[in-house]
Amino acid sequence: VQLQASGGGLVQAGGSLRLSCAASGRIFSNYGIGWFRQAPGKEREFVAAVSASGISTYYTDSVKGRFTVSRDNAKNTVYLQMSSLKPEDTAVYYCARDTGLGGTAAYSGRYDYWGQGTLVTVSS
Repeated sequence: VQLQASGGGLVQAGGSLRLSCAASGRIFSNYGIGWFRQAPGKEREFVAAVSASGISTYYTDSVKGRFTVSRDNAKNTVYLQMSSLKPEDTAVYYCARDTGLGGTAAYSGRYDYWGQGTLVTVSS
């Protein structure tokens, strides 16, 4: 299984970006996918997650109402639409496969395969 995150870049505060997480391998649709981010000098934190079916979504409080996670199982791709971006959203964003085992969707220990990350920089 390989996950490839893309779509990062430099954007002004208030702008938007859409990240993509493309997955290889079979049975992509059997797993939830989560997005995490790590800002310079900070620990990695949970951002959002989507269930295997795409019906259920989860967000950390700081991005609720601004970010939307979705998936297209026909394309083996998960998206993170980010709007009203703030400088504090600057980070490397990672996608990961959710095993669903142990803890909540925000618990990084539930995730087994991780993408390489894509850098999002929001300028003020």
